[in-house]
Amino acid sequence: MSFITNPLVYYPISGILWFWHKIFAFLGGLLPWVEAPDSNGVIWALSVIFLVVTLRALLFWPAAKQIRFSRKMQELQPKMKELQKRYKNDREKLAVETRKLQKQEGFNPLLGCLPMLIQIPVFLGLFHVLRSFNRMGEQFGALGMTAEETRNTGNYVFNADEVQSFLDARLFGAPLSSFISQPVEQFQAFVEPGAALDFARWNIILVAVPLMIISAVTTHFNARVSLSRQSPEAAANPQAKIMNQLMLWAFPIGILVTGAFWPMAILVYMVTNNLWTLGQQYFLYERMAKEDDAAALARSEEQKALAPRVGVKPVNPKKGRGSGSAAASGTAVATAPTVGADEVKGDDDEVVPPKAAPASPSPSGPRPGQRPQAPGGQRSRPAQKASGSRPKNKKKKKKR
Repeated sequence: MSFITNPLVYYPISGILWFWHKIFAFLGGLLPWVEAPDSNGVIWALSVIFLVVTLRALLFWPAAKQIRFSRKMQELQPKMKELQKRYKNDREKLAVETRKLQKQEGFNPLLGCLPMLIQIPVFLGLFHVLRSFNRMGEQFGALGMTAEETRNTGNYVFNADEVQSFLDARLFGAPLSSFISQPVEQFQAFVEPGAALDFARWNIILVAVPLMIISAVTTHFNARVSLSRQSPEAAANPQAKIMNQLMLWAFPIGILVTGAFWPMAILVYMVTNNLWTLGQQYFLYERMAKEDDAAALARSEEQKALAPRVGVKPVNPKKGRGSGSAAASGTAVATAPTVGADEVKGDDDEVVPPKAAPASPSPSGPRPGQRPQAPGGQRSRPAQKASGSRPKNKKKKKKR
């Protein structure tokens, strides 16, 4: 795999570290109180810090995609559970409906996993490059070199002289490639052959332990920030509860326990990486919260625009279209009660006297062959209904 990892991972990462070391060594040379800037521990630590910052800046977009993917997956969990409950006996239908739901929501699992697949080799490559400055021993992929071989072996972009400057660098009295549990015979790689040691194990402990504590604390707070955005449904999952406890407590404690085996440069990398992650999560979550607020405000404004105004009766357009013909045909019936008994409104709003029906003469007029009665003797009849229907004549019972 070296033919893939060397040109794609290890050489680019070591090249970024080399670039920052040259920049800070040049700036340190301009300062009169900085002695031997090429092998200065602070300059090398700053180079490691800016290496992490550069890589995290390049991976910012994949990290943001990863967070959005996690949020989208949490939002889809209730719908996914509903589909699983509905099609629990039909796996084919469940797979089809799941893909349909993902397509509707714009959710692509492959694109969600891509950012993580990009970040993992970068972080492993960074660890490998920092560890490869000291190749003594057998742990962490070391080659078991002697002190002299280590000092005269290059590290990808770095030549042998630059490797020696890294090994000779001291961060508050401790070599950057040293670790707490390192055997004493490997300390010879940090000094010239035959020279006496200028540090002791307690120097390494004084620098490494604070870095271990800071790394563990920042890991815990990163987990808290991440879990605070977790949905209640996801947090109620038994597997999620176990993973949450691991993130909150097991991982930070693991750093404290295994920190004695991490080289100083790796601890600097871990602290920088955790601090960047803490700031990045805060920035992204605040930005996403603002986007959610803006989307909620836009939905509220849209609902307000569709809502009826105060004092205006809402009109149902479907109901109006469906009853249009009925309303047109029933105009005369609806307006009949407002007109007098002997009058009907015409089309031009003129009062037109009603036409007498030939089959049923007016009850007020005389019958054929009958004399007209005096006004005082006219018999009163009950008023007819507005619909114009005549009362039915009651049939007289025949006398037997």
